Order: sequence, then C-alpha cells, then structure tokens
Amino acid sequence: MSTIQLPENIIDSLSLVLKQLQQTLPPIKLETDFSSIAYKWQNKQLIPIQQPKKMYLDDLKGINKQKEKVIQNTLQFLNGLPANDVLLTGSRGTGKSSIVRALLTEYEAQGLRLIEIERDDLSDLPEIQKLIAHRPEKYIVYCDDLAFNAEDENYRSLKSVLDGSLQSGSSNFIIYATSNRRHLLPEFMHENTPLTKVDVPQYTELHPQEAIEEKISLSDRFGMWLSFYPMDQNLYLEIVEHYLAKEAMPFDSEVRIEALRWCQSRGQRSGRAAYQFSKHWIGSQKLKNI
Repeated sequence: MSTIQLPENIIDSLSLVLKQLQQTLPPIKLETDFSSIAYKWQNKQLIPIQQPKKMYLDDLKGINKQKEKVIQNTLQFLNGLPANDVLLTGSRGTGKSSIVRALLTEYEAQGLRLIEIERDDLSDLPEIQKLIAHRPEKYIVYCDDLAFNAEDENYRSLKSVLDGSLQSGSSNFIIYATSNRRHLLPEFMHENTPLTKVDVPQYTELHPQEAIEEKISLSDRFGMWLSFYPMDQNLYLEIVEHYLAKEAMPFDSEVRIEALRWCQSRGQRSGRAAYQFSKHWIGSQKLKNI
C-alpha cells in the first residue's frame, strides 16, 4: 500500500490544528490513584499530590485550644463517630491552613486523607462524595480562603452539602474550610439601615431581613467554628526560637533584633512570618559554612 508524502508546511499546519482542537476538548478522565494521601480536585478529577508538604502539630504555637478542639473532632471522625464540619476563621498567617495540613501528617497512618478543592469547584462536591463513597479511608475535603462575593452562587452548593453532612458511622467525608472572614458572604451597611416607604425604590427587597439571614446562614451550616487571633511579640519570638532550636541554632540578641525587623517589614506578627524568618535565618547561617 502506497503512502502519501505531505509537504512539511501542511504537516505543521495539521499539528497546530490538532493542538488547538485538543485544548477545546475536555481532559481525558484517568483512573483515580487512591494510593496517595493528598489530592487536588482539578478538571473534575482527583489528582494525587506528590510529596505533600509536611506540617506538624507541635510546631503550631499559641493555638492550643484550637488544636485541642479540631483534634478531638478529627478523632471522632476517624473512629466513625459523629463529627462536625469545621470553619476556621481569623487573621492571616495564624495557623488556620497549617493546622489542617498538620492533621494529615499526624493521622495519615490511621487512614486520614486530604482533598483540596477550590471555591469555584464547590458545585462538584456531590461528585467527590460519590467517587470516594466506598473507600475505606477518611477524607477531609479542604477549601482554603473560602469567601464569596455578592453575585456568587457557588455557596448554595456548599450549603446543600453541609445541610446533609452531619457525619455518621458510615460516612468518610467531612469539610474543613478556612477563611479570613467570619461571615462568608458580604454584608452591606444599607442592609442594616431601617427603610421608610419614601426610601424604598421599585426593586428593593420587600423582606430585607430574610436576605440578611440567607447570608449569615452559610456559616451556621458549619457545626464547629474556630477563631484565630493576632499574636503578640513574645509569642512571635517564641515561635522563631522553636524553629531555630529544631536546627540546634542559638536564639540570641542578634536573632531577636533581626526577627523583629523582619515582622516589622512584613507589617504583621504571625506564625507564618516567624516561620518564614526562621527559614531565612537558618538558610543564611548555613550558607556561610559552605
């Protein structure tokens, strides 16, 4: 059978067309690899996260009460007992995300697994539930920096899942979310201002209080709320000292001064800033010995 030899320019053009066509097609669904301990929900698939970053509960200082509560809730979940979905709110860099990742490190041997999901993919939660329904592991579905704007309708998907997700012994799915906002939907000043008949335009909400309740109700769906607060200078320095001690490095007056300069330049004292300074200091000191 004879073959047709096409000119190079036509072959290149066909290759370009095929690449463009491939970009418009939905991705091919692969068989889920359940051997991983952490996943990213992407393109309606569970994508394994290779070598997820290790965090440790002992490294999280100044949030002992929050740790105790979330550990107890997680242990209830792992043991097939009723447990609540958890909303962790508060200042940035105070350990909200770290505590969730540290739970994975602490309890992966007991079958705990983590699925990260973006806010815009929350409508896929029923698909995730269906996908892992018959797995023996226990899954925390984790959404970081959860918040919605006034026009966003994705929160309704989350509400519907939370409404029916009081964990029972047969469930292997729980939701942990972090947010810098206590109320996940924005509220506006005019919503709390009494209206008179003269003030009411043609299309104003007839029952504004019900609209406000709708916004507040999303947070209420989480059975457990944990708040995280800014830390003082002493706690910030204690965290720096802790990380340096793990590398057998001294915490002296020079380190103290540099650590304070670091947090002042960042405009915040937080566990994240302390951790980042510690990495900077440890790395710079070790570099001198190379």
